[in-house]
Order: sequence, then structure tokens, then C-alpha cells
Amino acid sequence: MRPSRIKEKFRQGKPAYITCVHYTDPTITEMISQMGVDGIWLDMEHHGYSLATAANMMRGARVGVSDIVARPAKGEFMRMARMLEAGANAIMYPRCDNAEEAAEVVRWAKFAPMGERGIDAANADNPYLLTPVPEYLPKANDETLVVIQIEQEHALDEVEKIAAVDGVDCIMLGPGDFSVLSEIPGQMDHPKILDAKKRIAAAAKANGKQWGCPAGTLDDVSALLDLGARFICYGVDIVFVLQAYQKIIADLSKLGFTFDGAAFSPKQD
Repeated sequence: MRPSRIKEKFRQGKPAYITCVHYTDPTITEMISQMGVDGIWLDMEHHGYSLATAANMMRGARVGVSDIVARPAKGEFMRMARMLEAGANAIMYPRCDNAEEAAEVVRWAKFAPMGERGIDAANADNPYLLTPVPEYLPKANDETLVVIQIEQEHALDEVEKIAAVDGVDCIMLGPGDFSVLSEIPGQMDHPKILDAKKRIAAAAKANGKQWGCPAGTLDDVSALLDLGARFICYGVDIVFVLQAYQKIIADLSKLGFTFDGAAFSPKQD
């Protein structure tokens, strides 16, 4: 079990930077990891690639230093265990409703006596039978990061109890789903979003836990840091590609090129 870079940043009181990867070529995770990024978020709640593909992306990341933060869908406990065996350092669990569900995530993520995770020890997490089991088990428990997402208003009402669950390391607001389910879709500056951040921050602090949230701009990152967030998710590869081509198309349009893409029309300055 590789030491968690994110957990080490937490122990030092420093913010951890996590970036999301959409594309599945492992050279991307390999490159990002060698650049020293703290964590790479693989979103298997929403993206269609297989666990075998994710395992290759994790393998690419092991060339460098980045933790892999894997997100299953709600209730996918068996898949979550396989993500850990494939080499994920952290589980980001979505749509948690209450402390009981958070405790179940911990049970699946941690070996006894902390939980009930099943052991194989022949996969990348051990790695490959190279660590004696009595040494591997406590190390895996210590280094596996459990991130619980709050994405609905009724879950926010339970956040103090969720943050108190032993084995939960970090509470994360999912502002996209939270905004949609709160009937303020995409309004990231809405008072409900800010209030949710403040409540999560207070619950995390009261229980000695960390918290975080995705950020859309550097100003958002700064605001999260001011609220005490240390799990900072910023940037997605597909967005970088989209923005680059949008700029290219807008620039070339000024030179007389025409584009017939259905998705958007280039902005004219």
C-alpha cells in the first residue's frame, strides 16, 4: 500500500490539490502524477469506462506520486472494494444520506478491526503478495482515504453526524448535484451553496476532519482555502481541451474560417 500523499498533506496542515481525469489514456495519469499533483480523481459514477481500464490508469499514476481518488456510484460497495484492490488510494463516495451509510462505506474500505473489507492481497494494493499480511492490513487502514460527499439538503442536515463517524477522513460538498436537487441548478454563488460550505466546514472542524469542494476558478480556490478547505478539486482534462479548441475556433473565425459545429458558435470579441 503506497503512502497517501493527500493524507500526508492533511497531517502537515497543507491543502491537497486533486484534478479530475475524463480521458482514459494512461499516459495522462502518468504525466499528471509525474508533475507532483496530489490526487487524480477517476469518476466511475458518471464515466463509462470499465474497472480494467481504470486499473491501467491507476498503473500509469504509480510511475509518479499522485494518489488515485476513485468514485463509485452510490451503493457500489463491491465495486469500491475492487477499486481499492486495483490501487486506488482513496474512495470518494457520492450521495451519502446519513451517518449509517457513511459507516457502511468505512466498513467496506477498511480491514478488521476497523471494518469488514475482504482481503485478497494479490493485486496492486498490496502489491502483488509482496507485503506480509500482518504488515499490510494496518498500513492499508492507515493510508486509505475515505471521502464522503454531501449532495442533498437532507444529507446536509446529517453532516455533523456523518463527520463524527470514525474512519471518515474528509467531507466533500458536491455542488453540482446539490444545486440541481435544491432547484438552483448551476448557481454556484447562490446563498444555499455558501451556507452548505460553511456548515460542512464547521462540522469537519468540530470533528477533526478535513473538507473540500470542486472549484471552478482560482477565486473559488482562494475562497475555499479561506473557509478551511484542504481537499481542493480543480480542473478537468476534458474542460481544458474544450476551452483550447473554443479559443482556436474563435481566433480562426476572425481570420475568415467558418465552422459548422452543432454544439456552439464561436464567440466574437
